[in-house]
Amino acid sequence: MNDRRGASACVRSGMATDFGLTPMNISRTEQRVLHVLALGGRIEHARSGKRIDEILCVTRDGLILSDCTLEVFRRLRRKRLIASEGGGPYRISRLGRLSVRAQHDNQG
Repeated sequence: MNDRRGASACVRSGMATDFGLTPMNISRTEQRVLHVLALGGRIEHARSGKRIDEILCVTRDGLILSDCTLEVFRRLRRKRLIASEGGGPYRISRLGRLSVRAQHDNQG
């Protein structure tokens, strides 16, 4: 297929299967967190043993996003929309970038 649209447009338009992706339902709060991460934010985490029990979503400006709860974090991780490398903070994954919808008023 020689279409010039990007992969994220294909996810929204239903052509995601051409790229090996399946369209996924992402809640409003998950979208909000993904947008913060797409603009350079990160999710810092603390463990007690093997389990992550505390998270903090920080924007690139250093502000804290209160919508990012432990439940939202676990859903994003289960869907593989966020990932951590080498024990560092969680950031948006490639799949997360392809799955996030554009926001018209985004001032990034």
